[in-house]
Amino acid sequence: MDGTKGEMLQAALRYAELGFPVFPCVSGGKAPLTSHGYKDASTDPEQIRTWWTRHPTANIAMTTAGLLVVDIDGADNPWPGDAEKINDLTHCPVSLTAGGGRHHIFRQPEDVSWNNTASKIATKVDTRANGGYIVLPPSIVGGKPYRWVEDFEVGPTDLPEPPGWLTDLLNGTGDLFTSVVAAFNEDGQVGMEGAPTVPQCAICSSDGNLIPAGQRNGTLARLAGAMRRVGMSQSEILAALVHANRDRCRPPISDREVERIAVSIARYEPDQVAVAVAENHWGQDTETEGQTEDFAPALVDPGPIPDELLRIPGFVSEVIDHCMATAPYPNLVLAFSGALALQSVLAGRKVRDPDDNRSNLYILGLAQSSAGKDRPRKLNTEILYAAGLSDQIGGQFASGEGIQDAIFSEPCMLFQTDEIDGMLQSINKARDARHENIMGTLLTMFSSANSIFPMRRKAGKESPGTIDQPCLVVFGTAIPNHYYDALSERMLTNGFFARTIILECGTRSRGQAPGIRPVPGRVLETAKWWADFQPGTGNLQDWHPVPQVVPQSKAAQRVLDEARCEAEDEYAKAEGLGDSAGTALWGRVAEHARKLALVYAVSENHLDPQIGRSAAEWASQFAIHQARRMLFMAQSHVAENPFHAECLKFLRKLRSAPGGELSHSVLLKRMKVNAKTFKVLVSTLEQRGDIAIRTEIVSGGGGQFYRLVDKTASSV
Repeated sequence: MDGTKGEMLQAALRYAELGFPVFPCVSGGKAPLTSHGYKDASTDPEQIRTWWTRHPTANIAMTTAGLLVVDIDGADNPWPGDAEKINDLTHCPVSLTAGGGRHHIFRQPEDVSWNNTASKIATKVDTRANGGYIVLPPSIVGGKPYRWVEDFEVGPTDLPEPPGWLTDLLNGTGDLFTSVVAAFNEDGQVGMEGAPTVPQCAICSSDGNLIPAGQRNGTLARLAGAMRRVGMSQSEILAALVHANRDRCRPPISDREVERIAVSIARYEPDQVAVAVAENHWGQDTETEGQTEDFAPALVDPGPIPDELLRIPGFVSEVIDHCMATAPYPNLVLAFSGALALQSVLAGRKVRDPDDNRSNLYILGLAQSSAGKDRPRKLNTEILYAAGLSDQIGGQFASGEGIQDAIFSEPCMLFQTDEIDGMLQSINKARDARHENIMGTLLTMFSSANSIFPMRRKAGKESPGTIDQPCLVVFGTAIPNHYYDALSERMLTNGFFARTIILECGTRSRGQAPGIRPVPGRVLETAKWWADFQPGTGNLQDWHPVPQVVPQSKAAQRVLDEARCEAEDEYAKAEGLGDSAGTALWGRVAEHARKLALVYAVSENHLDPQIGRSAAEWASQFAIHQARRMLFMAQSHVAENPFHAECLKFLRKLRSAPGGELSHSVLLKRMKVNAKTFKVLVSTLEQRGDIAIRTEIVSGGGGQFYRLVDKTASSV
């Protein structure tokens, strides 16, 4: 059974029919799309159709519980070497992976219960068993498909058991930590796959097991990763790392740093951490000019929001379609952001969910100049004007008092502002109290949507009053590099970042000649319906509304509760790491999910809205994906100190270069640092596994090139 990405649903159904539980992964990647990863795997055809109808290009993954999958990395890997043993591995289904490796699939014998291993039986040979999963053909990763050597037409019970010699290797004695420590040979080299090379030096010449400054974080992280891959708990990993740090690190790092490494590694499922550790996702400590820089573990990039999450049924999609058809440069992310903001303000102060969440959202679209940022704003203005709601449109933020006065006059407003990064820059530099007041108003207004907002009180004067249940919706746009330059530790933790949904628009599309097209009648009819809809009664409706409660199904409640629990788990991990940006953002995820589910429901059916399972699943996936992406992007741009800032700048220069590579002379000029600092940066980033160095013979001698390491190309 083989095929292309257009046949994903049929392939997934066929695997389920054979008896293999499957679940979807992101298109082109290996990250699960379900809330609990491989734990959600199913053979239910209806569930599978639901998944792949929503994500038609999603890759297919299979849980390996009860199975044994031997994962041989690399097309030229000779393991197991012996001809008879190689022949033994051909008596089972074999999948060729996108990275050039092989998956040999066996059934576990009845008398064993194996977990995952990493390089236990041989270098660059892992196994997937209980607690793991693999990607199946015809999935595509890195533009390359997985494929079967022969048609795969057997069920789990028909799979052969592994040969005896393989069983003996897996049942070998010895705990993993001891074996990893022993992997340091007499020359001071680390034999474990993916581990760093520790050169013999003066500080460790008497004992090849010592870990010198500059390599402590990276080495301890890889030891922790190896332990996690075979199922060891956080407490077990921490105990082993404390021992290793005390006996082998010279000098030892702080106890808090050791705990941070253990917590960071333990947050991954055993199967997931295999890729992250092998790809050097955890940096090494770097000693320079008498200081040691211990950077936070790098987060895994979930990638930009998938296109399938930029669609919700009904009004929002109808507005998106018209925006795309009439934009000189159509951009789905911007069209979605504008339509979502429009639906949010139309429903403002008129609906709420059973937990009293409202539809007010802060949305920020990042796009380059002339990429189409203006069209969604103009369309929103046109629709609101046609519906008689032109008073609900605002532009740039002049001051906090100005925002309050506008909302006092019109308690439900949509502010559409370009170049919002300018305001953030001013706040970041703390040179203008006016901008600080804007931020304070935005933060308080967001949380007051279901209560009372007290207006500012000037010295010697009475307060103008209060605003009952204000609905402020923000649709902002900015140029990506300007926005990221405006970010700082302060901006990440003051609450605005966590309250904002940030979407990246990617490259500009091809232009078109849209002509003159009127707004569809259905869109205008729905907007006017919202303008006329008054859920409460009485003369005070405009000042003290009683929003309609949109009912929520039990299935939707379960999905949203699961999202909340996942966010709470991530919050606890961030709290344990002292990650204030992570706690701020994860603390808002459950609220975002419920707000988005409400907007989904009223877009789908404004006449009789109900929050069903589909709304909850979309909202949960959207909110959690964006939380991970926003944290990744923040970590990639916000520096902990000046040296870290130069490291991030170095990586950004490579990331923006063709092929992710630049020559020594070009990069040195672009970095604008002296040769000594540049050398330290190169050494640091190479040790952390962020860059690779190659030498090429060019005219007049040798030339050195620096390349960004691709941390998503490893095979699972």
